[in-house]
Amino acid sequence: MPKRSVADTATTHQAILKHASQTFREHGGSVGINDLMNTLGLTRGGFYRHFDSKDHLFIEAAALGLDEMAQRLTEAASTAEPGRQLEAIITTYLSPEHLHHPEAWCVLAVLAPEIARLPLAVREQLDAAMQRYIGALSPYMPGDTAQERSAQFMLLFSGMAGAISMLRVLGDDETRRQMLNVTRTHYLQWFTRVPEHTSSTQS
Repeated sequence: MPKRSVADTATTHQAILKHASQTFREHGGSVGINDLMNTLGLTRGGFYRHFDSKDHLFIEAAALGLDEMAQRLTEAASTAEPGRQLEAIITTYLSPEHLHHPEAWCVLAVLAPEIARLPLAVREQLDAAMQRYIGALSPYMPGDTAQERSAQFMLLFSGMAGAISMLRVLGDDETRRQMLNVTRTHYLQWFTRVPEHTSSTQS
């Protein structure tokens, strides 16, 4: 059998990673390697040519999710009117689309408890992606120094991720919609001082 080219190997690696990132966000980290690989028409043996372990894949998949979320939110900011970039970030994050589609949105809002249970040596592998996430979005935060803006990022994003996670627990869709609107209004008023009537345009 001919050897796979470096390009083919890289393409397969990215395909596994992207599929795993979406699958873990949708179904949780308990999804098995066999299920992940079978969906892609690949074998379990092939998995170990790309990743040392499932934990290795899980952390790389989480890192990809953070990078994708940072890109999504910075794009929202880049298309906003001057002075309204943070408003766009908050509105995008606290959106019905995020609430109803965990597979494509914030990895922390769905997988943070599972990541926290991993061994320290594994969790540390996510640090670089977390720093990229903070670095991409903290410039939009209020504060006079980089340290203050990073602190505001942690306050805002831990709260928003927790809110999305809690809202997904609720079974009644109308209650979730109402609470999402209340949460969005709160964070817009607290972090951007946007008037209440401008923050309830989404449902």
